Amino acid sequence: MATAADGQPFRLSEWRGGPVVLYFFPKAFTRGCASETRGFSDLYPELRARNVRIAGISVDAPESQRRFAEECRADFPMIPDRTKEIARSYGILNLIGLAKRVTFFLDARGVVTDVVQSILPEPHLQRARDTLLAPGRSPPPPGHAADGPTHAST
Repeated sequence: MATAADGQPFRLSEWRGGPVVLYFFPKAFTRGCASETRGFSDLYPELRARNVRIAGISVDAPESQRRFAEECRADFPMIPDRTKEIARSYGILNLIGLAKRVTFFLDARGVVTDVVQSILPEPHLQRARDTLLAPGRSPPPPGHAADGPTHAST
């Protein structure tokens, strides 16, 4: 279990039953990370309408993450990973101790179905649009929980 920047407990396993976008970013308040987070913030209402959840994770301090979430209008959990345990468990910690820009797409069972790794924010946002907001893609029913392994326990 982790604690979101707003102080709320966060457990990824509680999100089973619908798709999840779990995106890691290197550093709050940098241009690329702000662009990516604002982009996910803009997509969030449409994604939520399709029962998709989003969480952003970086190794920033909780207070920095909280201010960053406010500045970027992120209405989804922002997870400060100060111990770097989450980033390590996903294999995306870089040599200087920051998370790489990597987005994991999880299915309703918590299984990773797709990964985007790019230093540029747009490929992450485009993949979310293409795979989760594509015309004809129907959302899973709300509250439909499925059992299955998650990639990491957060």
